Amino acid sequence: MAPGRLLRMLAAVAVATGGWLWPVAAPHPVVNPYAAPPTPYSAGHRGIDIGAAAGSPVLAPADGVVHFAGVVVDRPLVSIDHGGGVLSSLEPVEPLVAKGDAVVRGQVIGTLQPGHCGDSACVHLGVRVDGEYVSPLLWLGGVPRAVLLPTGRSG
Repeated sequence: MAPGRLLRMLAAVAVATGGWLWPVAAPHPVVNPYAAPPTPYSAGHRGIDIGAAAGSPVLAPADGVVHFAGVVVDRPLVSIDHGGGVLSSLEPVEPLVAKGDAVVRGQVIGTLQPGHCGDSACVHLGVRVDGEYVSPLLWLGGVPRAVLLPTGRSG
């Protein structure tokens, strides 16, 4: 199956099942949007940054199993395997879960730490499908459906 077709199917399933929860309480300002890199090793922003107060609880966006909980380089993070090749990652999050723990949608998985968005705190949410980064907004319902409008011309 072509990766684009698989992605569209997964996004449709996420929308049909109510989508994912935002990992922090409302409001959910996206302070840095997803920017797909032109190649796998190019610069880009492989997720979205959602503004929230340092110390805020961070929630599991959907059911899954903790794939990793710990520190990478200098930043604490939690990643969750949601099945079907879908993996989410949230940082900087001080984990309250451990690798192998089953988590449910809305469960507190950690505490937001400062440091990712400069002077303001934010949680970085990344989503990978079969190892390829995609926009988390597909799962959060933030990408509106395309609607074709008539052009006013017939024929």
